[in-house]
Amino acid sequence: MRMIRRTLRYAAVLAAGAALALAVRAVRNDFGLGRNMEIAVNMMRELSLRYVDPVDPDKLMEGAAAGMVRSLDPYTEFMPEEQMSNFELLTTGKYGGIGALIRKKGDYVIIAQPYEGSPADRAGLKIGDRIVEIDGEDARGFTTDEVSARLKGDPGSFVKVAVQHLGSDKPETLRIRRERIAIPGVPYAGYAADGIGYIQHSDFTEGCYEEMRREIEQLQQEGDLRGLILDYRNNGGGIMQEAVKILSMFVPKGTTVVTTRGRTDSAVYKTAAEPILPDLPLAVLINGNTASAAEIVSGALQDLDRAVLIGQKSFGKGLVQSTYPLGYNTMLKLTTAKYHIPSGRCIQAIDYSHAQEGTVRTVPDSLIRTYATRNGRKIYDGGGIMPDLRTEPEYVSRFAVTLYALGFIEDFVDDYMVRHAGDTIDIRTFTITDADYEAFKRFMQDKEVPYESETRRVLSSLKNAAQSDRYDDLKEKLAQLESELKDDTQTNLESYRREITETIDNDIVLRHGYTRGVVEHGLAHDRETERAVELLRDPAEYARILTEQDTERK
Repeated sequence: MRMIRRTLRYAAVLAAGAALALAVRAVRNDFGLGRNMEIAVNMMRELSLRYVDPVDPDKLMEGAAAGMVRSLDPYTEFMPEEQMSNFELLTTGKYGGIGALIRKKGDYVIIAQPYEGSPADRAGLKIGDRIVEIDGEDARGFTTDEVSARLKGDPGSFVKVAVQHLGSDKPETLRIRRERIAIPGVPYAGYAADGIGYIQHSDFTEGCYEEMRREIEQLQQEGDLRGLILDYRNNGGGIMQEAVKILSMFVPKGTTVVTTRGRTDSAVYKTAAEPILPDLPLAVLINGNTASAAEIVSGALQDLDRAVLIGQKSFGKGLVQSTYPLGYNTMLKLTTAKYHIPSGRCIQAIDYSHAQEGTVRTVPDSLIRTYATRNGRKIYDGGGIMPDLRTEPEYVSRFAVTLYALGFIEDFVDDYMVRHAGDTIDIRTFTITDADYEAFKRFMQDKEVPYESETRRVLSSLKNAAQSDRYDDLKEKLAQLESELKDDTQTNLESYRREITETIDNDIVLRHGYTRGVVEHGLAHDRETERAVELLRDPAEYARILTEQDTERK
């Protein structure tokens, strides 16, 4: 009871203080705000005292804080103390640990991927290794969160891990020294073709500018760099200042590349360094998952006619988030402004200004505005960045995704790796043989796959609709169609053979060449990269696009 009263007093002081501050700032007596704060405190008191089961007043207050921002936008959130380590990882890409991804399989957690060069990698941990003991404690039944918490720790400290290596029956105990693990923001850089460099940039964490600059300098040392492809597909963004620094490598010093505008947070960001590649032809790959800081880089390069964009329309996140400490190792991340790229356009796709009233909408066609690039080409706002060269996205079949999600492909590759222990592969050209695929089909014979094709879904809906509308004469025809439809597992294994083979290939390449190897392997059959190479080898077409070609409106 004493703890409840103390928490209530604390909550009341906070509420009163917040109400006073807001009243002073607004210079008005906001009766509604004060009333609702009093209601919230009274409600917490009644829940704490009278709810049928014991409740934690601190958790109630934490829930209230989270609820306060829930109706604003998806990017504004309250971060309690237990989430701060994850927040640090998202912003810096660094944490203290052994450097491995993990996943649950059966009663144990296994290694899903050791980061290249990490303590886990140097200790000999491989994909599929089972973690059976941590610091002498049996790990059977542990969740991935429980294992992760035990493996993480201060850099320089040690953790003792007993693992059962893939293909072995006897556990091995390893003493691994934790380090500061830095997840690379640039997982791969190399040459996609003679003279054409390629860099995959996966996120905008702290220090990614230095990573990218090092990779560019390495490309210059390795060959005659005559064109560069920047791959921002599936890059969800991150720190805006890193985007500004990356743009400084390609545009003149002092160029305005992004402007933020908000109620209290407005600023102009200009490049502060001389470019290292002021004239090198650039192609940028984007798709529907290119967002935030990745859109700043892509959009600014398009607005300044500094690069040709290839792919699909980007996500459309033009909102800026800032973080503010709330005390007790908690943080508020909130949207404080919208950003505008050099042409003046804001590419935010969804309007959250009336979210509190339950209204969220996209920009209607009638309000889409026309802007101009530096060379006078037409470009548009209204949500997302439209590429200069639009391509159709490549989709992986839902059946192949289902097989991977259920762990069947990984289980098969585990067996494959045991049978092919010691093999070396050519990362770029590797693919499993027809005999290997037949082995996978046999492996799947006793597996149940809860998959329903889109055709069967539509047919089921049609049958129900026909029954509701009493179209009895259609019953027999629909039943015949259903009998002819073949989407059983073995049939689907043939129908989607190409996609499944590629997924198996990637999992095997990952075990030989890490993430870097998977990217390199994918370049061999990446149509958008091939299109970018063709363009960068055609100076006339490249120049024509940047001086004459408008983008599509939507």
